[in-house]
Amino acid sequence: MPGENLTREEARVRARLLTVDAYDVALDLRSATGPGGGEPRTFRSVATIRFRCAEPGAASFADLVAPAVTAVTLNGRELDPKEVFDGARVELTDLAEENVLVVDALCAYSRTGEGLHRFVDPEDGEVYLYTQYEPADARRVFANFEQPDLKAPFTFSVTAPAGWTVLSNGAQDGEAERVDDSSATWRFVPTEPISTYITAVVAGPYHVVRDHYSRTLADGTVLDIPLGALCRKGLAPHFDPDEIFTVTKQGLDFFHDHFDYPYPFGKYDQAFVPEYNIGAMENPGCVTFREEFVFRGKVTQSAYERRANVILHEMAHMWFGDLVTMEWWDDLWLKESFADFMGSFSLVEATRFENGWVSFANQRKAWAYRADQLPSTHPVTADIHDLEDAKLNFDGITYAKGASVLKQLVAYVGRDAFLEGARRYFKRHAYGNTRLTDLLQVLEETSGRDLAAWSRSWLETAGVNVLTPQVTHDSTGRITELAVLQEAKDSHPELRPHRLAVGLYRREEPGGPLLRYARAEVDVTGPRTVVTELAGAERPELILVNDDDLTYCKIRFDEGSLATLREHLGDLTDPLARALCWSALWNLTRDGLLPARDYLELVQRFAGAETDIGVLQMVQTWATGALTHYSVPARREGAGRELAGSALRELRLAEPGSGHQLAWARFFAAHAAEDGDMLMLRGLLDGTARIDGLDVDQELRWTFQAALTSRGAADESALAAELARDNTASGKRHQVRALASRPSAEVKEAAWRAVVDSDTLSNALAEATISGFDRPGQRELLAPFAPRYFEVIERVWRERSIEIAMAVVRGLFPALQDRPETLAATDAWLTAHPDAAPALRRLVLEARDDLARALRAQECDANAVTA
Repeated sequence: MPGENLTREEARVRARLLTVDAYDVALDLRSATGPGGGEPRTFRSVATIRFRCAEPGAASFADLVAPAVTAVTLNGRELDPKEVFDGARVELTDLAEENVLVVDALCAYSRTGEGLHRFVDPEDGEVYLYTQYEPADARRVFANFEQPDLKAPFTFSVTAPAGWTVLSNGAQDGEAERVDDSSATWRFVPTEPISTYITAVVAGPYHVVRDHYSRTLADGTVLDIPLGALCRKGLAPHFDPDEIFTVTKQGLDFFHDHFDYPYPFGKYDQAFVPEYNIGAMENPGCVTFREEFVFRGKVTQSAYERRANVILHEMAHMWFGDLVTMEWWDDLWLKESFADFMGSFSLVEATRFENGWVSFANQRKAWAYRADQLPSTHPVTADIHDLEDAKLNFDGITYAKGASVLKQLVAYVGRDAFLEGARRYFKRHAYGNTRLTDLLQVLEETSGRDLAAWSRSWLETAGVNVLTPQVTHDSTGRITELAVLQEAKDSHPELRPHRLAVGLYRREEPGGPLLRYARAEVDVTGPRTVVTELAGAERPELILVNDDDLTYCKIRFDEGSLATLREHLGDLTDPLARALCWSALWNLTRDGLLPARDYLELVQRFAGAETDIGVLQMVQTWATGALTHYSVPARREGAGRELAGSALRELRLAEPGSGHQLAWARFFAAHAAEDGDMLMLRGLLDGTARIDGLDVDQELRWTFQAALTSRGAADESALAAELARDNTASGKRHQVRALASRPSAEVKEAAWRAVVDSDTLSNALAEATISGFDRPGQRELLAPFAPRYFEVIERVWRERSIEIAMAVVRGLFPALQDRPETLAATDAWLTAHPDAAPALRRLVLEARDDLARALRAQECDANAVTA
């Protein structure tokens, strides 16, 4: 990573100096197939950049990360690559007013998902390529000025094997031209002005399905958008393009209805690609997704909802991010927060997934709450000094907190004013770059509100507020006063204005449902706000602050409400209210205010009745976290047995063939530990045991095999047999993960060396190995690696790509060695390495905070009195 960083100040200086008029990029990818000529395997890249300089005679630089540069020409003058190229930058001196730079380079195919990723399908030996650049990896594929505010049109041409499908951002320009018997060149029409990080190339023998979208615009013209959906040939039998196109068309309808700006990028291809590092990427006209969104087996409706949300999130980026782009990564939220909000907004209003706000409250906001309580928390508008900072800020604050804040903004200014502001924003800044002030200006125009104070509270300060109800009653049981108390941590003391609802719930009769009978919206400001509208209301059994989830906060309960939830959580009929309560209970557990044993008891009592499958799966995930990290060690084994027994009971009770049944099957496998549990899993695999309606498909088989293997109940031969059944890329990842999970010191050593001392594994297999290495039931086996972690992380950060380095530093932190000694070792490393890379220190600080939180929660659990 040394030399590959770019600072904000360097980018500002270059943006003031240069204006980029056009790129012409020619890639020769024929080297992707056949025997390699050594490592790294390379391809030829020729970039021609036309740009202007505001100060003729000045110097600047282009970005390029490549093993070799063959030739550099600036304004017809040949430059010596050895003198001007240092491995990351091409030095440019004596610039003219108008310039033409040509850089002919040998660039490396990627195995880490950064740049041009090359994947060989183990099933059929076919090669698949795709690009992934955010925030700054286009320079691994062609020379450029790698910063978001130097936009330009791009014209791509790609030479590749003749039988391939080749795509880029623009539509194909004519037929592919034959180069020889085995290869051809594809040319693509120039794009609109876009940033380097959203350019894209996808190439390989992909399975392709076509469709189209048509819409008559307000002026009577017809907008036609060719649609494409792609995946590997091996996944074609599992591909469901009709569902993908349905959501795509629903999204295009929604955004055209509300944005009043026609989709500006011509075609709309969506490629599901292998070994992808992230969920998806909004490359205009050529969106890429992780291929795990092509479901090889039965999944729950929550998985389909999640995929639809991601499709819509990326589509929202066509306007928020691609058409109008942030100037620098400080304002990353201008695209990610909006896309996250618009993904859920459009999901609920335009598709069959009408409970999308329930998932948002229960899942996305949990990500935000965690990130906002870490020592690395930051305002939604962040201070991004350089590219390494930017890489780490694709986090729960930029996405989910930002989206939550926008939901609060809609409640504050009104839906119509918000959407009109978006429309003006697009028209005013199309193909340009913006800052926070540009957005606030249009929203102030449309809402008539001064948003400066709102912005300072919500966008420019960090931390999450805690809101707690305080209630008094008269002798008849009616409310005399209900107030909302607002708190903030000393480190982030901002008390914010919250537009929220307070709901009152009760049962009309014993054993009846817990229903809302009163609701009031109120502006909470300062440390204490009285909700005057609810004075005189009959005594509630439950007071729910932030009912309907209008604001971003952690909610607490008064004593009576918490007692009600302990006995009647399952009686809440409203799925959003129930999700908010589950989330609040989880936050209490994380904060060391509710013993883990109490949370696990709530799960065992009420999770089986949870009707929303997404909420159920999130609650199960939290239960695993509570058991693994927050339960006192002395109780952990017994609590695990209880959880497994509860899971098996719910599995048997679940509706046959339902998503709930599948979720309980997976949860049971995650916690199965006793001999009887292993017998059940083996029986489900070999057919000697059966649960009515449970289809043990290939994906579920791997889930069961992994459970058996990590507990020593299945060996390498069983995994080899399973791989023989499923000799695919997905099967290989499952096998690698399971192999690393075997309870053996030799296995753990081999897994450690494979990811720490070698860089031969692809990103996907490295992540699978790390996942298998770090198993909760193997704390003693993993203990010797704790000191080694602190010995190697600086070297890993220095030698590996940032994507792999992040995976290693996060994934191998000894979180399972949850003792004060590990906390002390972490503190010792931080003290001894004040000058380590800031991004590396941030990751270690975050892991340290999670460990300290776990120890506090375990202390709470230890102090609890067993009933």
